Amino acid sequence: MPEKLEPNAFVTAAAHGPILDVRSPGEFQQAHIPGAISFPLFTDEERARVGTTYKQVNKDAAVELGLEFVGPKLAKWVKKAKKLAVDNTVYVHCWRGGMRSGSMAWLLETAGIQVKLLEGGYKAYRNFVLSKFEETIPLRVLGGKTGSGKTEILLEMQRRGVQVVDLEGIAHHRGSAFGHLGLEPQPSSEHFENILASQLMQMDYAKPIWVEDESRHIGKVFMGSSFYDQLRDAPVLFLDIEAQYRLPHLVDVYAHYPKEDLAQAIDKIKKRLGGDHYKNAHEALEAGNFAEVAAITLHYYDKAYVHGLENRATEKIQRLVVDTCEPIQQTNAVMAHPLFINNR
Repeated sequence: MPEKLEPNAFVTAAAHGPILDVRSPGEFQQAHIPGAISFPLFTDEERARVGTTYKQVNKDAAVELGLEFVGPKLAKWVKKAKKLAVDNTVYVHCWRGGMRSGSMAWLLETAGIQVKLLEGGYKAYRNFVLSKFEETIPLRVLGGKTGSGKTEILLEMQRRGVQVVDLEGIAHHRGSAFGHLGLEPQPSSEHFENILASQLMQMDYAKPIWVEDESRHIGKVFMGSSFYDQLRDAPVLFLDIEAQYRLPHLVDVYAHYPKEDLAQAIDKIKKRLGGDHYKNAHEALEAGNFAEVAAITLHYYDKAYVHGLENRATEKIQRLVVDTCEPIQQTNAVMAHPLFINNR
């Protein structure tokens, strides 16, 4: 019989071997355990047909139909699993730890492969992930208006050994209407949480964990309240950088994208910009005056960020005036600030 492991033990042990997710491709695409391999027992269509048969006929008929689907695939699964196994061991799960993972475990163990099962399946794993956000997380927040280079600073801090979680990196989005440009498609909010929890599990909670200040939405990703409330309540180091330093940085980041993509991004904030600003932004874009486009949109984003900052507790905010957007110099200033020094 395969050994069954609780989610924490399963994820820890599976760091040394492959996780085979036997749910359907659609379930896997929606969200999965980070690092898992899609190893579906059924295609999406097959899963739907088995489920319909179970509901409309009975369990026995559904099982028989399932056997028809899986029969021709057995040898292929064994060969693939043997190639993936580490020390002849694989880690298997389905949605609830039921027939799909049990059937795959029986097959692979019959073929001589050692199998460890996730007790309760992916559903139990999700409950485990959500419980991680209920723990007290020692967050420190790097804030600043759009174009301050916060992500670059955090990545430089990470290179220097500071504990950092790049929320925008996980979300594949920089947070503004332009934030998707040049990046991979965004994960679901559920998968964002899975990756975030996975990274937090690798952190030492005796030391601060630095993140960027974010709204609850990062593009299409929506942060759950348990983590977001902690982010909003954490101490903030606010980078006070004048627009004259931030504008060139924004131009460097975005000006090389196609004009039609930039125009679509401007369209997304048409109502917030107002008619005149919207028109002027498009005219500047057409003329290739990217600095003017950045200045017009920056006016809106600055107001929005200041409004969000005002909703934080004043005593939680410390300011750092910086007159550059050069990441090395900025990082030196951040790591010399008392909020950083006193919380190492």
